[in-house]
Amino acid sequence: MSSRRLFLQSAAAALAAVPARAADFESRRPPLDDRKFTSDAVEAKIRQVKAALADPELAWLFENCFPNTLDTTVRYGTLDGKPDTFVITGDIDAMWLRDSTAQVWPYLPLARDDGKLRDLLAGVVHRQTRCVLLDPYANAFNFGPTGSEWSHDHTRMKPELHERKWEIDSLCYTVRLAHGYWKATGDTACFDQDWRSAAALIVRTFREQQRKENRGPYSFQRTTANPTDSLPQDGYGNPTRPCGLIHSAFRPSDDACVFPFLIPSNLFAVTALGQLAEIHEAVLGDQSSAGQCRTLAAEVRQAVETHARAIHGVHGEIYAYEVDGFGNRLFQDDANVPSLLSLPYLGCCAADDPLYLRTRAFVLGDDNPYFYRGPAGEGLGGPHSGLGMIWPLGIVTRALTSRDQKEIAACLAELKATHAGTGFMHESFSRADASRFTRKWFAWANTLFGELILKTIG
Repeated sequence: MSSRRLFLQSAAAALAAVPARAADFESRRPPLDDRKFTSDAVEAKIRQVKAALADPELAWLFENCFPNTLDTTVRYGTLDGKPDTFVITGDIDAMWLRDSTAQVWPYLPLARDDGKLRDLLAGVVHRQTRCVLLDPYANAFNFGPTGSEWSHDHTRMKPELHERKWEIDSLCYTVRLAHGYWKATGDTACFDQDWRSAAALIVRTFREQQRKENRGPYSFQRTTANPTDSLPQDGYGNPTRPCGLIHSAFRPSDDACVFPFLIPSNLFAVTALGQLAEIHEAVLGDQSSAGQCRTLAAEVRQAVETHARAIHGVHGEIYAYEVDGFGNRLFQDDANVPSLLSLPYLGCCAADDPLYLRTRAFVLGDDNPYFYRGPAGEGLGGPHSGLGMIWPLGIVTRALTSRDQKEIAACLAELKATHAGTGFMHESFSRADASRFTRKWFAWANTLFGELILKTIG
């Protein structure tokens, strides 16, 4: 029997065997008066889910994790007559475009019937619009012009920026949230002139980073002993051959790319451009902008098909993680989303696509250098937290993209067994000992776990 199948069976059995000890699990949420924001719809959903879950520990984890973003990370108000919501990551007092979208994403289905929650989510869309207009190449922003510890990075820093690492997915996530908000609520007020300007800037930035004519306006270097925090070649990254793919200086983990064509992020860009085209067409009546988005999406998609599909010696034809246009390819995956594993979750492919399934088999096995097994569990990691560190984000993404009920149950069992008694998800934990973990307060992982529970029950 394979080690993977043994893991699935043993973990699923462990999940089913947990005794009911509801009295052992007291809420870890802040007192009501200390919560940053309270939504009636979210509170009702928590009560509903807790009543539906037979496992008291999973119910406890859901109660702690699902509202964690609202409880602890949001600053809501108005700015220039519009809702304005600043969302920190947790233990870092800054707003990442990626994290802030992922942190509020599971609340979207509840917003139609909760006006207060709807305004808060609209505020995130407006704040992200302002961020993109401030600098489309930045990944993380301050609440105001306060500066940051990275203000001396060798790039075009501004006092409103927390960090200026160019990551394709930052802009993709802003599109995902605006599109998802519109679909969930029917509200189109966020698509104002500022949003249109930001949307045009997103498309322009993607085209700049195809680097067909020159290296473009962005470069980045940091004075650091950590090589994954800076870029080689005068801050432009390793050499590439222009081919229609979009360069990404950094991965969604904030680690530097080895080869600058990051394939999960390019596929995410194809999806985001399609969403932009739909908004331009259906809401704004702008056929010209819609056509530009679709043309660029088709070009990037064709480049992915030409350069990112590669023959692996064990798994056959799969997606590479990064390529350079010269024929060099990097076979690995990372727990941060977008990843190769997460492609169906982000709408980039079907969950039963044969190419994806072969890629998935590679990702979740020993041929992926960042897939770890140990006494504490198994799962995806990455360079960011060090070797042997498993990320709950990767475990949750595995479950969200699985069609195997035993695999989903095994992932839930592992998440339940590795929170180290805290009642929350972490950035990563050691494969040898789950009590060795990074980031006690990491809201993205908490909210994504809540999303998994909702999907599992649904």
